[in-house]
Amino acid sequence: MNHNFLNIPRSTLPERQVDERVKDYEEYATRMDDESVKQQAARCMDCGTPFCHVGDMIGQETIGCPIHNYIPEWNKLVTKSDWMGAYHRLMETNNFPEFTGRVCPAPCEGSCTLGISEDPVAIKSIERTIIDRAFEEGWVKPRPVHRRTGMTIAIIGSGPAGLAAADQLNQLGHSVTIIEKADEPGGLLMYGIPNMKLDKDVVRRRIRLLEQEGIVIQTNIEVGTDVTVEALRNQYDAVIFATGAQKQRTLGIDGDDARGVEMAMDYLTASMYERKGLTRSPGHDAKGKDVIVIGGGDTGADCVATAIRQGAKSVIQFGKHPSKGLFRAPERPWPLQPDTDTTDYAYAESLAVYEKDPRTYLIRSNQIVTIEGRVTGIETERMTKVVNPDGQATFFVEEDSMETYPADLVLVAIGFERPEHELRKIGVEKTKDFQTATENVFVAGDAKRGQSLIVWAIREGREVAEVVDAYLDTCKTELKTSS
Repeated sequence: MNHNFLNIPRSTLPERQVDERVKDYEEYATRMDDESVKQQAARCMDCGTPFCHVGDMIGQETIGCPIHNYIPEWNKLVTKSDWMGAYHRLMETNNFPEFTGRVCPAPCEGSCTLGISEDPVAIKSIERTIIDRAFEEGWVKPRPVHRRTGMTIAIIGSGPAGLAAADQLNQLGHSVTIIEKADEPGGLLMYGIPNMKLDKDVVRRRIRLLEQEGIVIQTNIEVGTDVTVEALRNQYDAVIFATGAQKQRTLGIDGDDARGVEMAMDYLTASMYERKGLTRSPGHDAKGKDVIVIGGGDTGADCVATAIRQGAKSVIQFGKHPSKGLFRAPERPWPLQPDTDTTDYAYAESLAVYEKDPRTYLIRSNQIVTIEGRVTGIETERMTKVVNPDGQATFFVEEDSMETYPADLVLVAIGFERPEHELRKIGVEKTKDFQTATENVFVAGDAKRGQSLIVWAIREGREVAEVVDAYLDTCKTELKTSS
């Protein structure tokens, strides 16, 4: 075990100056220089049991990296300046490290053994630098498939799960077609995550590689409208639904259908379309408006950052839960994620532009205040959260805490509903496994497990590829036997 962590403090990716980056939509973080990354990699203790790549669940919590990245190994290769070796080791487990190195919440760092007593290793920053260096050096090249199996697969959805499944199955020699309802592939990566976190040219670069390797991508096709599931089943040997969790949760309070109340993903998607030169709906423009974001997660933060760039007059973010504090709470012991308050990129920008943190905690939204059908504010009450001995939380409304916040635009970022209902609409009945109730139809990613992390979607894509490959092998065997 090395002891470099005693002398080298943790540092992460450098960020552009706030007053400059809020003027554009370019990525706010830049990659580290090589020497800094080597120092950060040297902080890795090379544990006997590296919890950082366990990749399991404790209850609803992710412990370590779900795709089991060989983190200590590529850290060691980085310290030796073996960048190509680190790149190849990284790609053994992760199809798209340029995505996870930018937008993954890094459960690996929460489970880093060093994090018990010190700041954890900056694993995410190291990962991004390895893959960025690989692209810069020209090491990332198309891997043509020289022998095909004759089996065909349709993958519905081109988010991280669909792309990972396509990549795995294509490399196994199957002929893969991705069907995407949007005008451009990428799913959540393209339209759900702002450009300042994940540059869309980074997504397009990977899409081009997949196409050069033989994957066919068809856009502007919606299954259930433009083509039926039955037609796909007849045309392809296997069909995989990787359509994500699509139905956003609504507030369910009076006035939530008023003009000016928008769903977060619709708002972020509209912003992306505008960047492509397409017209933005006036309802999705925050310029000069008092904006309230309801929901305290990453999507809510992305809405804050986008509204700032659009020139919002003010931005407030409502959270149901209390502030998490700056240090790991006793009820969140290692190797769970510490789940502490951080100054996310959006909050740093709010502090610079408005001189205040946008987050307001323990808020219950009672009703949307309207005039002639348009939102003018939100009536709220403050709450107290009490956690029972069994871990169950109860919220109590504080007396005389009624307050009305002015608002011209309300963005709802409270997550997604379970995906089963949306799949049933098109005749797909989900089971607990990748195989659905329908012969030769499979499901993976958020469409299977519900709203989750990108890194879990990649794992699901890789795992469903194994299941489908085994299924197709069985089909081939049966065909040979019958003939």
